[in-house]
Amino acid sequence: MSDIYPNYQALSEVEQKDTDYRIETRQQSNTNTVIIAPHGGGIEYGSSEITKGIAADNYSYALFEGLKGSGNSDLHITSTNFDEPDCLALVETSKTVVTIHGEGSDNKIAYLGGTNQPLLDAIKASLEHSGFKTDTHPKLKGESASNICNRGTDPKGGVQLELALGLRKTFFESLDRLGRTKPTPELQKFNDAVRQGIEDAAG
Repeated sequence: MSDIYPNYQALSEVEQKDTDYRIETRQQSNTNTVIIAPHGGGIEYGSSEITKGIAADNYSYALFEGLKGSGNSDLHITSTNFDEPDCLALVETSKTVVTIHGEGSDNKIAYLGGTNQPLLDAIKASLEHSGFKTDTHPKLKGESASNICNRGTDPKGGVQLELALGLRKTFFESLDRLGRTKPTPELQKFNDAVRQGIEDAAG
């Protein structure tokens, strides 16, 4: 399914900020790493909570969140076109960029993409060490230079995590709004593993 909006400008002319969607950014001092959910809130369930959980007190983060009661998929801007100014400004001044997405299959798998192979390998190893399954998605590879994950200052690019629906379901009591306020221990284990991978790559 193709996006309704080709970019943020087109979306912002129709949708109401802070009613239909919300932007939240936090620039953490003493870090050059940002975690971003370009399809947060009701667009790809759980990606906002996972992003903030990975960032914790360690990293900067940026969220673009759907707030609608229904139809949040209308707010999806594909990662190669994602250009919301606040999120983009944070990404383009950060060296290490990790994006969190929700993939739609029932697999309990984290699909890893992006062009920063050392960072990808470190996150993959850390996740697998913690008992999570990883794979490469046949389509969602995050290899374009214009993909938001590859627009930081590191010439190697960044990493894209496409978290299957089946995996995200294990992180919360449920994926509705209330359920996402009740994380399971699996979420903390996942967040810790991603953070450890980022630290290992920097190490």
